[in-house]
Amino acid sequence: MPARLSVDAEVTGIVAESYDVVIVGAGFAGLTAARELSRRGYSVLELEARDRIGGRTWTDERFGRELEMGGTWVHWLQPHTWSEITRYDLEIVASPTASEVLWIADGQVRAESPEEFHARIAPGHDGLLGDTLKWFPRPYEPLSNPHLAEIDGMSIVDRFDQLDLSAEDRELQVGMWAEHFNAPPELCALTQALRWCAAASGNRHLMDEATATYRIATGTRSLAEGIAADSSADLRLGQVVRRIEQSGGTALVRTEDGTEYAARGVIVTLPLNALAGIEFTPELPPLIGAAVTEQMASRGLKTWIKVRGEVEPFTAYAPPGNGLTWMRPEFPATEGAGGDTIFVAFGPDSAALDPNDLAGVTKAVYSWRDDLEVLEVTGHDWVADEFSRETWPMLQPGQLTRSLAALQAGHGLVRLAGSDYANGWAGFIDGAIESGLRTAAGMHKTFQAGLS
Repeated sequence: MPARLSVDAEVTGIVAESYDVVIVGAGFAGLTAARELSRRGYSVLELEARDRIGGRTWTDERFGRELEMGGTWVHWLQPHTWSEITRYDLEIVASPTASEVLWIADGQVRAESPEEFHARIAPGHDGLLGDTLKWFPRPYEPLSNPHLAEIDGMSIVDRFDQLDLSAEDRELQVGMWAEHFNAPPELCALTQALRWCAAASGNRHLMDEATATYRIATGTRSLAEGIAADSSADLRLGQVVRRIEQSGGTALVRTEDGTEYAARGVIVTLPLNALAGIEFTPELPPLIGAAVTEQMASRGLKTWIKVRGEVEPFTAYAPPGNGLTWMRPEFPATEGAGGDTIFVAFGPDSAALDPNDLAGVTKAVYSWRDDLEVLEVTGHDWVADEFSRETWPMLQPGQLTRSLAALQAGHGLVRLAGSDYANGWAGFIDGAIESGLRTAAGMHKTFQAGLS
């Protein structure tokens, strides 16, 4: 069994509980790292600020149903997630299939069949993603191409400006990708879009299927609980970490109430934008600090919308200024909810639209369908949430080549883990699990090398 850390009170000047590893955060990266390290015999403490596990995934009962306030969709093309779904014998279900696609261009609502719409978007998607494998031949080694800096400074808007698209098709494409990034389009890195496509073997059709088609039947909570149950880590909820200090081969982790824990390794699984809530001593390296200041692109919203009665499934797209850029029914009226239909929708700017604002969300819905009766809306403002300060992680132009290696290298005894720092499906549960596995394995190797 690996040796447990012994803390010298005279060296630290305090008496603190000691562990081999302290993990900050109990999202999928933290839960995975805690399971892997505790099963290797290390003493692990996991500190979670919220009163629940799951991080930016959160299955909550609203509208009489179990709704996903955060991350939702999974797929067998996401290898780490699918392995865990198999491990815990979970089932997936498909989201409803649309019979019509509505989209807005030049202020006008257009309606097409799914087949017509897919043919319409093909030139723009192919122009954006056609050379994916040139830039990312090995998606889990995203920095392996030595020429990547040639395009990493480009946004998706820059790329669309190079394509021969009509004004309405360009407007459509920009709105679609603003939805994918959950961010204003000028902040959306071209390389981030290419990474998603590369993770789907360079096939944009598979990418579309893998990113928004299947969800876990019993909710993401069931997967988080399965991983947590396989861990012997000491999990403590409601513990807000405010300071991490490194000195003499020991890290001291201090919570908001002044409690300190000592460890020989710390894994921080907070999103990039939330790292500013922790004081690091010594300070974070310049490249990491600059990335924290710059922040991720994602700053949008997700909202759930209850509409009266049964509504024939449709998918809707709109330009970034619409408030909501995407909308689709997730639970048909036949599945309960008092005979009403429940939609899920996204917008690129949470500062412009509150996901719980009935009037504002209704106005955005009416831009597509003013015949719908919106009864209730609900969501969680992840950007205002101090423990996330972003939705799903999406890089800005230049951040991949400028920041990712430094973020993955960490800071002395501190390592970062999470979907923000993933190699493959960054922005998804899969990226969080991948990063948790990789970071735990790296810490184990470091410990083993120290004992040899």
